[in-house]
Amino acid sequence: MINKIEEYLDELYPNPKCELDYSNEYELLINIMLSAQTTDKRVNMVTKELYAKYNSLVSLSEADIEDLKTIIRSLGNYNRKANCIKEIATTLVTKYNGIVPKTREELENLPGVGRKTVNLFLSELDIEPQFAVDTHVHRVSKRLNLANENDDVLETEMKLRESFKKEVWNRRNMQLVLFGRYHCKAVKPECDNCKLKDICRGVK
Repeated sequence: MINKIEEYLDELYPNPKCELDYSNEYELLINIMLSAQTTDKRVNMVTKELYAKYNSLVSLSEADIEDLKTIIRSLGNYNRKANCIKEIATTLVTKYNGIVPKTREELENLPGVGRKTVNLFLSELDIEPQFAVDTHVHRVSKRLNLANENDDVLETEMKLRESFKKEVWNRRNMQLVLFGRYHCKAVKPECDNCKLKDICRGVK
């Protein structure tokens, strides 16, 4: 089953890439934090304006919080996320000399940065192999019997780690994200032409 899944993912997404736009490590970290409960497309729209106006960590740390809220207002939880932007920037400037730390403990101590954000950050920068279980990966994993219906996000992550070889975790993670985003969607999944429908518990 795993070989079949991997072959199809490679067929669909031979060169999987993160769809968040970023030009440096702190932008990637902030953008991942902002992407919770919204789309990468929407994040890219607001961060284009955000980083054009505030083009450094120092300027972000000194930004007017109400202005940050106005810029990212179209995102879910924009009040909290605006505060997180400012606090992350301030912490990176004052504690880390403008350098984004690379350890899980340090990253998870930053405001708004949880396990999924850290996993995706480390994976995207190829710092270490990870599975970042977002809503797409969680849904696809259950449909393809890679996880149980009642598994939480962490349980799903652990099962994905067991199912795939460590050296391909980063690749498989991004492929699963894209597969869930564009094919195995929450509403109206494209099942008719899917080569995995015979092993999918979501197809009756």
